[in-house]
Amino acid sequence: MNVVDLITKKRDGGEHSADELEFLMEGIVQGTVPEYQIAAWAMAVYFRGMTAAESTALTLAMAGSGETLDLRELAGSGKLIVDKHSSGGVGDKTTLTVGPIVAACGLPVGKMSGRGLSFSGGTIDKLEGIPGWSADLSTAQFRRQLREVGLVVAAQTATLAPADQKLYALRDVTGTVPSLPLIAGSIMSKKLAAGADAIVLDVKCGRGAFMESLAEARGLAELMVSIGKGAGRRVTALVTAMDQPLGRAVGNNLEVREAIDTLQGGGPPDFQQLTQEVASEMLLLGDPALHGEQEAAGDEAGREAAKRSVQEAIDSGAAFDRFVQFVAAQGGDAAAVVSPERLARAPVTVEVEATRDGVVSGVDARAVGLAVVALGGGRQRKGDEIDHRVGIVLTSKVGDSVTTGDRLCTVHAADEDAAGLAAERVLKAYSFSEGMQERPERSIVLDRITS
Repeated sequence: MNVVDLITKKRDGGEHSADELEFLMEGIVQGTVPEYQIAAWAMAVYFRGMTAAESTALTLAMAGSGETLDLRELAGSGKLIVDKHSSGGVGDKTTLTVGPIVAACGLPVGKMSGRGLSFSGGTIDKLEGIPGWSADLSTAQFRRQLREVGLVVAAQTATLAPADQKLYALRDVTGTVPSLPLIAGSIMSKKLAAGADAIVLDVKCGRGAFMESLAEARGLAELMVSIGKGAGRRVTALVTAMDQPLGRAVGNNLEVREAIDTLQGGGPPDFQQLTQEVASEMLLLGDPALHGEQEAAGDEAGREAAKRSVQEAIDSGAAFDRFVQFVAAQGGDAAAVVSPERLARAPVTVEVEATRDGVVSGVDARAVGLAVVALGGGRQRKGDEIDHRVGIVLTSKVGDSVTTGDRLCTVHAADEDAAGLAAERVLKAYSFSEGMQERPERSIVLDRITS
């Protein structure tokens, strides 16, 4: 095949075959296709798009470009290995709660996670705030922990979907990141290569997400579900709200503490709701008993049964116990989980106060996320070190009535100067309306798309 022919084919709106996409992905990994040609092809895809069949073939080609894990024998009793993925948001620590809950319900959760990018936090960054915890696991360690603990969260290895890693690096510097087929292929190729049989996708929508509009988020969700179905996987996508930060804590150690509180029956209502929804979907996809109940008695009956299992895992303490076991298995200090006050804290805290009376009508999640990045809680460039101690804890969120001088949030910072700058930024993230208004009834789940 000729690479130039493939570039011009896509440039002119043609449709690639599976063989052509395999040829391109092999060329990326082996270095036989120059980076400038791959970049030109990615730009053609950005402008011309891909059909659902092309997107599926691209994903399978990327997943098959390196090592693939087969974990089915570890599930047992006809259950499936289940995974979840979030498209990225501010204050999103959902993996830290749903993983232990679902594992405590008897369903193995094997997950490859990433680090934060821009205003969006990363699961591995949060967990690395626990002293000793490591995401660097061999395939043998991954399999053993999944069998013994039922829960593992690891970093993507260089041998897992290497075509995706190389292609993403080029997209990042060529302005082709916001391409739905390439985004969907990147996410799903890692999930397929990591051995997931069932996948729950949490596609964020709003100012604190990469997909700001509902139409964009729904389009990405539908494409990823289509790819999963084409690859023979069971997939459900939830489109969830991310206009304001999820929960109250934004920042690595602060979010770990909030996740622990939620696993023990506390936590903010919106985060409780999302945890319940995602964990229930994972059980419905991966547990044949619950899936059978759903088919026999109807969708809502099966969903209610899943939610009861989730709540029982929390109420009994089984979910929190599983989180402790998981942390210890990956070298983390379990005592810091049992007593989260032992997690490192920022030396400076500053309260941000309301400068007027009113009702909070908005909290710009992206602005809050960028303020935490500026504090050192995220990366402005790939490879930056992060400060796990810093962050922001929201006291007031959308619908809360405040008067002048009431606390809106608390900034946790490494020094006074950083705290002052962050306080100014986060105050601008708040918007208010006049008068006393009834708190709006808000559902965190905006849409549900299934295969």
